[in-house]
Amino acid sequence: MSLIPDIEKQPQSVIKQFQEEKLALMLDYLSEHSLFYKKLFKKNHIDIKKIRKTEDLKDIPFTGKADLQLYNDEFICVSRDKIIDYITTSGTLGDPVTFAMTDADLNRLAYNEKISFLCAGAQPGDIFQLMTTIDKRFMAGLAYFLGIRLLGAGIVRVGNGIPELQWDTIERIRPNTIIVVPSFIPRIIKYAENKGIDYKNSSIKKAVCIGENLRRQDFSLNLLGQRIKDMWDIELYSTYASTEMATTFTECQFGCGGHHHPELIICELVNESGIPVEEGKTGELVITTLGVEGMPLLRFKTGDLASFHYEPCRCGRTTMRISPIVGRRNHMVKYKGTSLYPPAVFDVLDHTPYIENYVMTVNDNEYGNDRIIIKVGLNAHSSSDIIKELKDRFRARIRVAPEIEICPIDEIKKINFPDMSRKPIKFIDNRKHIDYHAE
Repeated sequence: MSLIPDIEKQPQSVIKQFQEEKLALMLDYLSEHSLFYKKLFKKNHIDIKKIRKTEDLKDIPFTGKADLQLYNDEFICVSRDKIIDYITTSGTLGDPVTFAMTDADLNRLAYNEKISFLCAGAQPGDIFQLMTTIDKRFMAGLAYFLGIRLLGAGIVRVGNGIPELQWDTIERIRPNTIIVVPSFIPRIIKYAENKGIDYKNSSIKKAVCIGENLRRQDFSLNLLGQRIKDMWDIELYSTYASTEMATTFTECQFGCGGHHHPELIICELVNESGIPVEEGKTGELVITTLGVEGMPLLRFKTGDLASFHYEPCRCGRTTMRISPIVGRRNHMVKYKGTSLYPPAVFDVLDHTPYIENYVMTVNDNEYGNDRIIIKVGLNAHSSSDIIKELKDRFRARIRVAPEIEICPIDEIKKINFPDMSRKPIKFIDNRKHIDYHAE
């Protein structure tokens, strides 16, 4: 029996037809159950019976995070008694956005994670150690738990942080896979080295990495990924997901992008004007969820910039593969005539051996332009001019040098790992005048 869903092995023409059938069902569902989309269809004189091809989606306006925040209840398509789980995610206007999940949505979430873990080479009988939270109203930890249970594997819910407990669990239960934000891996390695733990011969053989890029656009490991690989030679698998998508793009063993699950989501890439980009070009990911009962989304702008790859993969899947995320559209910084995204800055910092941690802040300067301040914590002292040396590194890699401040490691650590965040905070945007979205 193949571990790959049959639709993920079909020609692109078959996948397209399959998705268009699913789209028609989804539009009918929205027109009957979603107050928000009923209003949108009426206001824009949209006859959903004429939306039958994926190309026809261009005639429907985008949905954004601000819509979810302003009209949250209008997106809910079921009665309150059918809602099993409530999830929140950050909103653009300050307050969190609530997502309502039905029993069917949780089953869909479990299926999504099961096939995603299979994509990463998992199998029944594996033991996963969850190094991210399953509480605090997050979707991710719950999704992993449900997917691993459906897979027929074991899971240890340790949560994030606490290297001592992570290693105690590894030594007691001997899991073979960790689910982890990749920047946490060097921290647990450092703890193991300080405590004399033989981590290279531990039971861990694989890391399913969430929340951060491990690869460059050519699919080679980026500096964080290579640093981890050099320290600990385990298998690394990148993933990309969001609460709004309720779908995961996961690498297979060949590491050439996150595989699309066409039974769960329709994907588009658009430019700043909202026009579909040419094949092979980078654009903003726009998604339409399939099979969601509680809060389905139609043409939702994620804000994430990526490109699609359509060549069949050596793993046997013919589905589209999504590139590593280039950055978020509204995180683009225009600095001294250069447009850049935070990952390019992180790449320089991750490649600097004496930097322990860092945070990048962008503010408005007195002229209304972008001002970048990088706060760094140092793990080693040097008699040279560190700030000058760092600025030279930036100029060599990204052509411009931001302002740099040296701060205590613990001060930056508090910024990187606040209590209510699942992922480390490395970028803080304090600008009030910039909005790169073309709604």
